[in-house]
Amino acid sequence: MIQVFQYNEIEETEIFSRAMDDTKSIESVVFDIIEQVKQRKDEALFEYCQRFDQVSLTSLEVSEAEIEEAFASVEPEFIRILKEASENIYAFHSRQVRNSFLINEKNGVVIGQKVLPIEKVGLYVPGGTAAYPSSVLMNCIPAKIAGCKEIVMVTPPSKDGKVNPVILAAAKMAGVKRIFKVGGAQAIAALAYGTETIPAVDKIVGPGNAFVAEAKKQVFGKVSIDMIAGPSEILVIADGTCDPVCIAADLLSQAEHDKMASAVLVTDSEALAQAVAEELENQIPLLSRQEIARASIDNNGKIIVTDSIDQAVEVANHIAPEHLELCVDDPFRYLDQIHHAGSVFMGKYCPEALGDYFAGPNHTLPTSGTARFSSPLSVDDFVKKTQFTYYTKEALEKVSKDIEFFANKEGLGAHAKSAVIRFEAKQEKK
Repeated sequence: MIQVFQYNEIEETEIFSRAMDDTKSIESVVFDIIEQVKQRKDEALFEYCQRFDQVSLTSLEVSEAEIEEAFASVEPEFIRILKEASENIYAFHSRQVRNSFLINEKNGVVIGQKVLPIEKVGLYVPGGTAAYPSSVLMNCIPAKIAGCKEIVMVTPPSKDGKVNPVILAAAKMAGVKRIFKVGGAQAIAALAYGTETIPAVDKIVGPGNAFVAEAKKQVFGKVSIDMIAGPSEILVIADGTCDPVCIAADLLSQAEHDKMASAVLVTDSEALAQAVAEELENQIPLLSRQEIARASIDNNGKIIVTDSIDQAVEVANHIAPEHLELCVDDPFRYLDQIHHAGSVFMGKYCPEALGDYFAGPNHTLPTSGTARFSSPLSVDDFVKKTQFTYYTKEALEKVSKDIEFFANKEGLGAHAKSAVIRFEAKQEKK
């Protein structure tokens, strides 16, 4: 059963505690997998598919016929929903596009910045205990908007050697052209270093299990990555007027993800706290993933009772959750007080699941308190910036002595010389 704490009595370490994956135990395993893929390429991938996915493949790439067959097999109602969700995601992320700029405010000086798409992007889509077509949309659409020329997707095959049709349907909807049947750390290694079949990319995005997260960590530097994601988490701020049935359901929407997931309620109502605790016990046995939800709630869930909603907001800022629900009548009153959260869901009719699938803002979010310094996945993650500088001869001459002086302060004589040598040579010729 979930634990209930009084804020004034709970230890600070308990407030901030999160379940974390033990990466030490898998570091060497992942390192070996990456080395095998680097050296043996496709051969290693086929072996790992056999070992980890219990499937013997003859081809890693999903054929166009397989994509069309999967798309045709998905019910039209889901295709309609995918389309509307895609439109919402596109509308939101299209507002994130950055423009190049040029500054020409001083005589003889032009400076600026070019915003360029990352050319090759790899998208990891989990297969494991659940299929996530939503992740396809959330990761691919911003890349498309950014203008990435090549987007490839990797996802684990089922034991029948096929990819879940809803994932392929989402990929077709999002415009992914190349899809490969490989998952786990080996898929990340393939994207980072390339194989005979899978092209190497410049950046890898997408969620995954602890092995995928560790692999992304180890290949970072060879390629860029979006983030090292930890277990899913939700924090709900709720006042005493909230329906405990709805609050319990919202907490379980994240608890069912993973046994390591974290679900936290912070409320100013003792009565609501107790009612939600009881309601969780009513709802968990009804879930298809009740074993996962039970472990998450019992081991990582908590309810914290505060003196006020303002104090609840302070708690939320300290925890810096991935998902934050403001289940109060006037959520906009508190929005400016929220400083650390991946995504904020406003009001009593905005469950976190709305953001997972449909509303438009991205669902790939910073976890484990990293919302203190990290942001949701966005178009920014799929671009790079190149800056440029132009000075005329007269403009450089005007500041050359200043540059020389500055460089000498740092003890870098060659820097200093390069700033003035053009004009010294001119004087010598005279």
